[in-house]
Amino acid sequence: MQHMLEEQMIQMVDLKAQYKRLKSEIDAAMMNVMESSNFINGPAVKTFQSNLEQYLNVRHVVPCANGTDALQVALMALGLKPGDEVITSSFTFIATVEVIGLLQLKPVLVDVDTETMTLIPEEVKKAITPKTKVVIPVHLFGQGANMEAIMHLAKKYGLYVVEDACQCLGAGFGTKRKKQKLGTIGHIGCTSFFPSKNLGAFGDGGACFTNDDLLADRIRMLVNHGSREKYFHEVIGVNSRLDSLQAAILDVKLKHLDDFNKRRQAAATYYDDVFKNIDEVAIPVIQGGSEHIYHQYTLRVLNGRRDDMFIFLKKQGIPAMIYYPQPLHKQKAFSAWIENDLKLPNAERLSNEVISLPMHTELTEEQLDYISTAVLSCFMA
Repeated sequence: MQHMLEEQMIQMVDLKAQYKRLKSEIDAAMMNVMESSNFINGPAVKTFQSNLEQYLNVRHVVPCANGTDALQVALMALGLKPGDEVITSSFTFIATVEVIGLLQLKPVLVDVDTETMTLIPEEVKKAITPKTKVVIPVHLFGQGANMEAIMHLAKKYGLYVVEDACQCLGAGFGTKRKKQKLGTIGHIGCTSFFPSKNLGAFGDGGACFTNDDLLADRIRMLVNHGSREKYFHEVIGVNSRLDSLQAAILDVKLKHLDDFNKRRQAAATYYDDVFKNIDEVAIPVIQGGSEHIYHQYTLRVLNGRRDDMFIFLKKQGIPAMIYYPQPLHKQKAFSAWIENDLKLPNAERLSNEVISLPMHTELTEEQLDYISTAVLSCFMA
C-alpha cells in the first residue's frame, strides 16, 4: 500500500509540492505585482535583474521572454552575417541550433563526450574554418562543458563564445581559487526559466548575461524592438520581455536556488550510490572543474535495453524521459545545412542509451527508494 501511495505521487518534476512549500512567499510577491498593476517592465523585473546580477557576479543581466529568445538575441547582438558558421553540439535541445538556422547562419554540429555529454574541445578545433565566428557550448543536464579549453580556442582563433546555460543556472566552474558561475565565462550566457528548470517561473522566461557593456546595451535594444528610446528604432529587433509576475516569482525562488540545487545533488547522490555497481548502467560523470546541479539525472543503459527499461518504469508508475531520442544532425529540419553522411558516433550512441529519472527538489527518501528499487529490478530479471 505504501508503494502504491508513493507510486501515485512520483512526478518527473513536482512543481506543485515546491509551490506549496514556498506558497506564502510566492503569493505575497504576486499580490504585490497585481496591486501595483505594473505588469510589463515593472519594478519586480528590475529587482529580479539586479538580484540575479549579484548572484551570478556578472555586470549585466537582460531578462527576456524565454531561453530560445535569449539564444537568438545573443547571436543577433554579435553582428553576424548570413553564412557565418556557428559550432555547437548535436546532442542538445533543438533551440540551440534552431536559432542558428533562423538567423541564416550555418550550424556546424560536432560530437560530444559519451561520459559528460558535452562538447569535445578537440572536435571543436577540427571544425573551425575561416567562416567560423561563434562556439556555443551546451552545459547539458546541469553541468558545464570544458570552458577552460573552449575559451582557449576562442581566444586563439578570435571567436565569440555564447554559453547555452539553460540547464545549469547556479552551477560553478573553475578551481577553488577562481570559480565562476556557468553562463558568465563566455562573451554572452543564455538561460531559460521554463517551469521545470532549477530556477523555474510559472510560465516562460529567459535571460542573457554578459560582462561586456556594449553587448549588454545591444541586447537590451534588441529585445525591445531594436529601440533604446520609445518609438525610435535603430535596428530590427524582437519583442521579448519577462513579465513582472514571472520576475516576482523568480526573485522569490532565487533566494532558494542554492538550496534547490543542494536538494537535487542529494537526490543524485542517493541514485549514484544505488546504481554505481550495476555493470549495465553508467551513472552521470562530472566534467572536470564543473559542478553538477542535476537539471536532469541521466543514466546510460549500456546493454541495449534502454527502451525496455523505459516501458517497465512506466508500468510501475514511474515517469522517465529520453533526452534526446535523435541527435540534431539526424533531424530533417537541419537537412539543408548538414551533410547526409555526417557521422557523430557518440551523439548517436547516447540517443540510444540515455534515460532520465525523476529529479526535483521535493523527492522523498521513500520515492527515491521506490524508483531505485524499480530500476534495479530491470537488471535482475
